[in-house]
Amino acid sequence: MRAPRRLGRPVPRDRLFDGSVMREVVRVSVPLMFGMVGNLVLMLVDRICLARYSEETLQASGPAVFTATTLIMLATGTVGITRSYVAQANGRKDDRGTMDEGARGIALALVLCVLLLASTPLITSIPALSGQPEAVQELEAQYLGLSTLFGSVMTLNMALSSYFNGIGRTRVPMTVGLIGQAVGLVMTYGLVFGRLGLPEMGMRGSALGTLSAVVVMFVGYCVGLPKGYAARLTALLGQGARSLIHELWLRLRRGAPAGGSMGLEELGQTAFVWLAGVLGLLALSANNVALSLNYAAVIPLIGLGLGCNILCGNAIGAGLYTSVPRIMRSTLLVCGVYVAVVAFFQIVTPTLLLSPFGLNEAGPETVESAVNTSRVLWTYSAAFMFSMVGSAVLECFGLSRFGFLTRIVLMWCLCVPTIATVVLTHRGEADLLPVIWLIFSFFEAVMAVVCLWRIRKAVANRENLLVEAGPPAEDAETSQPACTDGSNIPRTESQTGP
Repeated sequence: MRAPRRLGRPVPRDRLFDGSVMREVVRVSVPLMFGMVGNLVLMLVDRICLARYSEETLQASGPAVFTATTLIMLATGTVGITRSYVAQANGRKDDRGTMDEGARGIALALVLCVLLLASTPLITSIPALSGQPEAVQELEAQYLGLSTLFGSVMTLNMALSSYFNGIGRTRVPMTVGLIGQAVGLVMTYGLVFGRLGLPEMGMRGSALGTLSAVVVMFVGYCVGLPKGYAARLTALLGQGARSLIHELWLRLRRGAPAGGSMGLEELGQTAFVWLAGVLGLLALSANNVALSLNYAAVIPLIGLGLGCNILCGNAIGAGLYTSVPRIMRSTLLVCGVYVAVVAFFQIVTPTLLLSPFGLNEAGPETVESAVNTSRVLWTYSAAFMFSMVGSAVLECFGLSRFGFLTRIVLMWCLCVPTIATVVLTHRGEADLLPVIWLIFSFFEAVMAVVCLWRIRKAVANRENLLVEAGPPAEDAETSQPACTDGSNIPRTESQTGP
């Protein structure tokens, strides 16, 4: 058993950054970032394979992947609220409560899997509305037909990973994810090109490669579950339909806005892809390449956002509301360093970064358009950094509904109509692609400002909408003074032991 950590001097209230808090953010977030980087590598290999397979798969990859991701984000984002519930229970030192919350997440995921699979016929009909060439529509439909299958497994994986992340065992999702992603890399390459003794399946092979990866992850999560988890899940499912529906409805009320916000964000990016296509096939191809590079910039940031979500959830569960701003500032500092490095290479060496995506084979005009777009992508990364952390922390307070409504207003009432007006009045002008990226970045920055304002208000009022009632937050705040060694931050399971 570890010796108790010695208390240091109180942290001055005007200190912007606390080194101990930053170390805690890095400790929790680094495994999550590795997991995100693994997802990034899998996504990049998938997009590179499709870009090099044929011009048609390059054109189809952007709309198909974004459309599928939008639907999957809706399901996984809804189930992802489990992470905040588990984190708060862990902050209260309630071991049984963490398993109960994890079991409720699995039950909710099973319901959403059924709905996701039932939507397959509707999803496969979407490409017909795009107006793209028939060959491109067929490839998009092939991918989307399998997306609901691997999306269902992803939803179950989200519930399982949320449990491990919520209790601070972030290395488990990292390890499981990296193993699954390694399998996915091999299968995607083999199935797209017909290598390694596998059949050549092109676009369909890309989807099957993703399916193989998430199935391996699911098995890994199940193997890593602690004793007693299965018993809690069995008890939950056996408590009667009426009680189970009540339990799931409570989670759905908080989780659906979170999933809706993520889905709307992804849907907004999907609409962005479709609108870029209005500028012509040249802009569509260049934008698909630029999107892959943009993902390389923002996906690792999501790992830091998840770490911030976990630590803030622990703090809110323990009643330590004044720890939330320090955790956020430390997270944003680390994010800022990463974004600055990536922005440097996007501006100075865009051609080098874009070359793996088959850009040299796409023609000089596409190269020029993609390079010009790459040089403004840093504006979106910078805005996303703040909005992503803000949305993650709002979820900890149970304020996902606020984020959802804000996303609707900014994305669909303002951003999308603005971009639509620009592209519809400048059809075929591919050189406007950087301009619409700047518009997109501006509204993401506004989203960040609104989220940060609401968080400040929630901290001041000590809000926690994930629980119906609990001990007064003031008691928890005064019982553990802020210290320079970070002892005012609730310890995760990996530090305190089982």
